[in-house]
Amino acid sequence: MKKISIYLENGTLLEAKSFGAEGTSVGEVVFNTSLTGYQEIVTDPSYAGQFVTFTTPEIGNVGCNAQDMESKGAYCKGIIVRSYQSRPSNFRCEETLAELLVRYGILGITEIDTRYLTKMLRSEGSMMMVASTDIHNVEELKKILDSTPRIEEINYIEEVSTKEPYIHDKSRFNIKTFEYDKPDTSKKIIALDFGIKRNILNELTYAGMEVEVVPNSIEASTIIERFKSKEIDGVFLSNGPGDPLILTAEQEKIRELISAKIPMFGICLGHQLLSIAHGYDTYKLKFGHHGGNHPVKRERDGVVEITAQNHNYNVPDNITEVATVTHSNLFDNTIEGLKYNDSPIVSVQHHPEASPGPNESSYIFSTFKEMI
Repeated sequence: MKKISIYLENGTLLEAKSFGAEGTSVGEVVFNTSLTGYQEIVTDPSYAGQFVTFTTPEIGNVGCNAQDMESKGAYCKGIIVRSYQSRPSNFRCEETLAELLVRYGILGITEIDTRYLTKMLRSEGSMMMVASTDIHNVEELKKILDSTPRIEEINYIEEVSTKEPYIHDKSRFNIKTFEYDKPDTSKKIIALDFGIKRNILNELTYAGMEVEVVPNSIEASTIIERFKSKEIDGVFLSNGPGDPLILTAEQEKIRELISAKIPMFGICLGHQLLSIAHGYDTYKLKFGHHGGNHPVKRERDGVVEITAQNHNYNVPDNITEVATVTHSNLFDNTIEGLKYNDSPIVSVQHHPEASPGPNESSYIFSTFKEMI
């Protein structure tokens, strides 16, 4: 393992070992509290532009495989782990985590005190950092960090969105056959791809909706025309990376879809963009919500669901002027779900598709199917 140097924007310099790709990379560092599912996290496009610190100390134990990919690649800047296991043991393993990271040019950082780093982020908030296997001089690292655009200044949607439309042809994973089932659908929707996870698509089809995934560049007029001609029954707005406030083209597109009264369902970034499109700007949380063990209260009956989370931005409390809160975060009382009052639109901030994480919120996909 090569030496790797980490310099954070608060002036902290750390040294560790490298187990992934080599080179120099700049991004925002966050921490994730999930106990399992490191491959799903690494391949989630929502982490584009970020370094993910795993609070679980042992990472790499079960290796990686093609079935557990949440997208066609990996887009995070790097992962930070206490102890990397280079000899995985699992009957589904096809390659090591290090091999996956090297293939996609992702830095792997290990033999570092992740508890110290997590407590720093919890205290000071998410921050930018640079990591390098080639550069170890603090002044050079600082110069690189200072000259690189911040994550909120970069539109990562262009990188992670599909370039061509396609029909998703899989449903839920079957633990008896160890294959993905084929969908049985009765409605059709369009999924606007801002960095969509595959398991979201699996859950949409499992709920009975044929899903056509389209690029973020599609014109709103095209979608509206297909809705009016009854070719589609609704629109899904996906998760994705970065600051929603800079996505002005997507905001305008969604405003047009709202005006056309098209049924819509948004998750994470889609949830945030719906808020902005209604005139309520998002704000950045101190260190965000990232993990598979976050309690969320369902407001209609008080049931508490343990959820998967991955976001740094949140919708404002005054969104209640145009929407009803359906879910609330029990860690900090932030809004987790909305039903808009004058539109056939629902959205959630958390990830009901899990992957990784519990699936207690998966009924929300059926709620959307019933709505359309």
